[in-house]
Amino acid sequence: MTPLLLQALPFVHVSLGLLLAAWTVAFLLRIVLTWYPQVDMTKGAWPLIAWPTEPVLALTRKVVAPIGGVDVTPVIWVGLISLFRELLVGQQGVLSQILLRSAQAVA
Repeated sequence: MTPLLLQALPFVHVSLGLLLAAWTVAFLLRIVLTWYPQVDMTKGAWPLIAWPTEPVLALTRKVVAPIGGVDVTPVIWVGLISLFRELLVGQQGVLSQILLRSAQAVA
């Protein structure tokens, strides 16, 4: 791996971890909001939650129909994002292991 990539990797690692964590929180809020269908997602602070999640949920709803009248797509995405986050930036994640090995090589 080139030295420039190794220098940028800690920033990418932290940024990706924070981005995926924020997206998980947004989907968790969408799960809670399914209990309150009267909430208008276009008013107040709710567009901050709807904007990053609705395009993905709309595509997923075309594939996964509601189960018993309940939209389960946010639950699916929380699981997928959690898996993706663990595979990339978790303790045994790919980026974490590259960082660990590059630190051991320098020492």
